[in-house]
Amino acid sequence: MSRKLAEMLLKDKLISAGQLAEAEEAAKTGKSYARFLIEKKYVLENKVLLYLSQKFSLPSINLSKFEINPEIIKLVPPDLARKCKVIPIQANQGTLVVVLCDPTDISNLESVKYITKLNVESVLTTFSGFDAAFQKYYSSGTAFVGAAIESYKKESKEGDDSSGLELVQIHDIDSGSSTEQDAPVIQLVNGVLSEGIKRMASDIHVEPYEKKFRIRMRVDGVLYEVVQIPLEMKRAVTARFKIMSRMDIAETRVPQDGRIKLKFSGKEVDFRVNSMPTLFGEKIVLRMLSKGNLQLDLLKLGFESGQLEAFKKGIYAPNGLVLVTGPTGSGKTTTLYSAISELNQTTDNLSTAEDPVEYNLEGVNQVQVHKEIGLTFASVLRALLRQDPDIVLVGEIRDYETAEVAVQAALTGHLVLSTLHTNDAPSTITRLMNMGLEPFLVVASVNTIVAQRLLRTICSGCKVVDSIPKQKWVEFGFSSQSAESLKAYKGAGCVKCNQSGYKGRIAIYEVMEFNQALKEMVLRGESIIEIKKQAVKNGMKTLRMAALSKVAEGRTTVEEALSLTVES
Repeated sequence: MSRKLAEMLLKDKLISAGQLAEAEEAAKTGKSYARFLIEKKYVLENKVLLYLSQKFSLPSINLSKFEINPEIIKLVPPDLARKCKVIPIQANQGTLVVVLCDPTDISNLESVKYITKLNVESVLTTFSGFDAAFQKYYSSGTAFVGAAIESYKKESKEGDDSSGLELVQIHDIDSGSSTEQDAPVIQLVNGVLSEGIKRMASDIHVEPYEKKFRIRMRVDGVLYEVVQIPLEMKRAVTARFKIMSRMDIAETRVPQDGRIKLKFSGKEVDFRVNSMPTLFGEKIVLRMLSKGNLQLDLLKLGFESGQLEAFKKGIYAPNGLVLVTGPTGSGKTTTLYSAISELNQTTDNLSTAEDPVEYNLEGVNQVQVHKEIGLTFASVLRALLRQDPDIVLVGEIRDYETAEVAVQAALTGHLVLSTLHTNDAPSTITRLMNMGLEPFLVVASVNTIVAQRLLRTICSGCKVVDSIPKQKWVEFGFSSQSAESLKAYKGAGCVKCNQSGYKGRIAIYEVMEFNQALKEMVLRGESIIEIKKQAVKNGMKTLRMAALSKVAEGRTTVEEALSLTVES
């Protein structure tokens, strides 16, 4: 949004002079005036749209409910659309209709008219609607996929059946290389994988529905729709993913697991792939496992100094059980791999039982669990104990049998590392006993429990100060004295972070040393609430406390910290 439009809002008393001054400061970081004013709730987005519509006598539309033909998008190249801040939505009899959110700069429309050689008419939409549509239709991955769709449709009209395509395991993906000779489905799938790698997406979802077939990607823990693919390509695209991951393409009735290994710009990237039969076809989900993104340095994971010291004390113990807990996707595997990497010495025998093996670690004996043939966590662990181990990693304790063998291993002179799904560190004790373990076995074997979450970090490209009252800091547990100097930040939203205000993630931890006082409380049968209170007295920092520390450091926002943790 231009300064001219901001001044119009001020003149018509939709914003104040002070709010305009704040917007000017935000504009210095690359943030548009409008997006700043709307995000600060100084003016409602729909009110801005109504104001502009009346002021410039232009119709407005809800762009989220408007599906644009790829042929129309191609009329305005990405560079021109980005420069002029327009998206074409219709073309008829020499007239091009474009949607925009800031109608103050008429030269933008003149540029579009000059380059397209078409008469140009405009309609308005909201800023958020425009941003979402631009990302959907003009992201690099969408453009890449769009070319493949066009090619597929062209070949289909010429009678080229997609079933005749030679779909082979790919070993190299380079988005900069020519794809003119590639089959359309291969080109499309390569485009999706390339885009996922470039966006550093943790997961790619290929989802069939009754009337649409879409691709979504999870970036920094949040799912975004990237592109919609024509329904007629559904079977061919699904088959391509299954063949690449060595699945049985003839079997569509049961879930299957596979793996894709490929190169992108000279780097090796693995995808763990799962297919699931749904009502309208098979859904494919790919989990990206990039060794280049794997952080195996305990100092860089997000542990605070006291927490790191307590965790290292646990993993350097000669025996016992070290448990890492948290929901799926909270970084437990990375924490365990970092611990194994720290402990990996030629003098020790390290073995793992995993489902699946996500990363190959040099010097570690890694075993893939295979339940179909009886190779369960418990059976692998029993076998590993006959392999003269010093340190054993069990991917997950899911049942009593695995828990029992892990505890026995910990009690017989081995260090055992594993994961559980619990909400916090103290409740892990209850979870183990609910599995059927006797309290005295839990007390004798467990030495350290870690709970963790991943928080999105503020984008460095659009980081601005967020006003948090002193009283709020005090409510969060900070002293009145320290609250005077504390500052909170947030991301205003920019191209770098896809207008989200966040870029990247950092782990927060709750490290509970299972000391003598806590063990005695468990044996007495005291409640988990009392155990947690005692752990905090002993110096344990809860997940909420750790999250708020990251807010005080300027690493994340108050909203993110409060949404992913519960009050202690």
